[in-house]
Amino acid sequence: MNPNRFKRFAVFGAALLISSAIFAQNPTKDSALLKIYHGSAPKINDLVNTKLDVRFDYAKHYLYGKEWVTLKPHFYATDSLTLDAKGMDINQIAVVKNGKNVPLKFSYDSLKLKINLDKKYTSAENYTVYLSYTAKPDQLKAVGSAAISDAKGLYFINSDGADKTKPIQIWTQGETESSSAWFPTIDKPDQKTLQEISMTVPSKYVTLSNGKLISQKPAGNGLRTDTWKMDKPNAPYLFMMAVGDFKIYKDHYKDKEVNYYLEPKYAPFAKQIFGFTPELIGFYSQKLGVDFPWNKYSQIVVRDYVSGAMENTTATLHGEYVQKTAREMLDDNYSAGESTIAHELFHQWFGDYVTTESWSNLTVNESFADFSETLWAEHRYGKDEGGAHIYENLQAYLNSKDAQTKNLVRFHYVDKEDMFDVVTYQKGGCILNMLRNYLGEDAFFSGLNLYLRQNAFGNGEAQQLRLAFEKVSGKDLNWFFNQWYYGAGNPDLTINYHWDEAGKTQSVYLAQTQEGAAFTLPMAVDIYAGGKMERHQVWMKGKSDTLTFKLPVKPNLVNVDGDKVIIAKKTDNKTTEEFAFQYFNAPLYIDRLEAILALTGKQNDADARKVMLAALKDKYYGLRTLAIRNISLSDAATKQSALPILTNIAQNDHNNTVKATAIVALGRLKNPADLSLFKSALNSQSYAVQGAALTAFAAQNPAGGLQLAKGFEKDNKGALTRAIVSVYAAQGGETELPFVSKAFDEGTPQIKFNTMQQGYINMLGKINDTQKVNARVDAFKDFAIKYKQFGIDQPVVSMLNQLKTQKQTQANQADAALKSQLNAQADYITKAVDQINGSK
Repeated sequence: MNPNRFKRFAVFGAALLISSAIFAQNPTKDSALLKIYHGSAPKINDLVNTKLDVRFDYAKHYLYGKEWVTLKPHFYATDSLTLDAKGMDINQIAVVKNGKNVPLKFSYDSLKLKINLDKKYTSAENYTVYLSYTAKPDQLKAVGSAAISDAKGLYFINSDGADKTKPIQIWTQGETESSSAWFPTIDKPDQKTLQEISMTVPSKYVTLSNGKLISQKPAGNGLRTDTWKMDKPNAPYLFMMAVGDFKIYKDHYKDKEVNYYLEPKYAPFAKQIFGFTPELIGFYSQKLGVDFPWNKYSQIVVRDYVSGAMENTTATLHGEYVQKTAREMLDDNYSAGESTIAHELFHQWFGDYVTTESWSNLTVNESFADFSETLWAEHRYGKDEGGAHIYENLQAYLNSKDAQTKNLVRFHYVDKEDMFDVVTYQKGGCILNMLRNYLGEDAFFSGLNLYLRQNAFGNGEAQQLRLAFEKVSGKDLNWFFNQWYYGAGNPDLTINYHWDEAGKTQSVYLAQTQEGAAFTLPMAVDIYAGGKMERHQVWMKGKSDTLTFKLPVKPNLVNVDGDKVIIAKKTDNKTTEEFAFQYFNAPLYIDRLEAILALTGKQNDADARKVMLAALKDKYYGLRTLAIRNISLSDAATKQSALPILTNIAQNDHNNTVKATAIVALGRLKNPADLSLFKSALNSQSYAVQGAALTAFAAQNPAGGLQLAKGFEKDNKGALTRAIVSVYAAQGGETELPFVSKAFDEGTPQIKFNTMQQGYINMLGKINDTQKVNARVDAFKDFAIKYKQFGIDQPVVSMLNQLKTQKQTQANQADAALKSQLNAQADYITKAVDQINGSK
């Protein structure tokens, strides 16, 4: 599961929101629940095979199912079976004997089926139970999580076709335990089963499920039955179905099918979106020493998905954000889409081939998938991209509220959904990267190979991972796993330096200032002196330590944690001169990043200025972008040197993000001489560049910007859409309101909030039509109530009150007819605010 780039945070005023559908957990839960131990689910019966025959009622949102589930007692003989079955009508349950159904007695409480078997079975005996049932997912009251915004298992999208902009689709989402909302099963991750699913659907639609499509047969009345079969066991939460109007792009890895399912209008871009998948499969297969273990790999993109993506075995399901046109992809770097594709594919080994035995050990699924994003970034784009990605992970963890209090493996939590958080994902990925560095590349991947082979088509936990690494490397890793897997937090590391000229001794003072025990930290210390670099491997085992090095000359730089892998909140008290040396001489992305961040705002110093100007031309686009944003042009010397560079970047940089950032920086200067550059940039194929250019042009020529914006209404995405909204909000009126309202309605939660802040509220202050104003107030109210639990309500209330004040002020100066309308609008806003505050 990749919850739409779980690491990308956005701030809503005082509220914190994780982008798209992913939000910080509400901490105000009963702490007594944290005392409950959550281990592996007891195994009384084992799933062996699951055969389903399903039909759909598009009007009622029902699934009519028949199931033949084969099981066997795990060890002890038993005469009973308990299945998870959420919110269903159970029509019949029987045991299959000699081809005949023999009815069984059962009880059902809407969540669990307790079945009395016909006899006591031993672990040497298989038995098959037949069930006839109706699943009613829309009637199920299910709560999602930080990663998954809903949990009803089966979703009917636009089933009546009322929304002409949206396709009719059906799809499923099983993780964590929602598959049992559409078929009875033992819905636990430590169960594995073979499967066969037959779906009867309208003939015009395409289907996708796990495994191989083994048959397609006419079913009468414009229907067709597709049967999909998995020949290797997988967990119930990884079962999937999808039905809809999809175009299939057929690719391959060796002799295995690799297919991409997209909406027809995005089909021409399938190869650009997913085409690197066979290379990715080969790369992972080679690194892990275990070839792709399944008979096919498909990826499908659906609408209104409840998360970012889901690693269903052989059939990953993606949210619509990965569907892009060729123009949109011009602005992609290592995008959320590509990293998600990498993440979900790695799950085919870590999560599907070997599955966590319990949600407490979710790290053996999700931390690996998160780590794989960095692995692929390094391979495809180089060390800088990998370094940027893992640094982003680290910062997401360090800046997350309460994350420092949670173990990576934790058996005490309020709800299993709470495990899908920044600790399991980002911190876990950083931990694996740190362990990779400590063990070395070969030992690390040999350990992964052993773990996968030992637990193939079964379950795993962190202790098995530790034992595999120890067996391969010969190193004891109890200290590492106790500290990073079964412990919480991180060191707060302060580093100070002193050079003793008389004694020719460099001292490095290390202090861990966090509360609690010290972390054991093996690290590289790189010393740059006399034109060469010398590496020292050291261990910090206490809260403070002093390292001393005898050197012939004062070093230019002492670089603690030379590999930049330690998970720590670091205060590194280098001088400006030392950070400048680090930028130009240390090899890693994070080395250069640290220098830029440390020297931002210090451009009166010649060394700092030199770094900031050099960073404008850094080899990595992300650091060029950072330098453009951080460089201060208030310093005359810096401005004189930087302006020609910025102008050249705005015109010629090969990366559109960098180019757009340079245009934004030049736009703030409001130099009339740049207007021709901005107007030329409006002809770019990049939406990001166009958006930056429109904003910059409108800042100097508002009326001209308004007219230019109108010319882009038919073709705009992303940054260009946001730029049009900004121009319309500032300069537009009723004519432009529909465009801004549409951008709000179709945007992610973050885009909705940004649109309100961008001037949408002030724009409505200029609209006198009561019906139009009230319709938008309703949209704001619904937004605030929907995301109230994440703290968005009060910032929205504040903006609505601002709008109310505008209306009241205008009413005091208006004629009688208009005054009545404006006061009615103000009263309507008051009611909306009361509804927001009164909602739960």
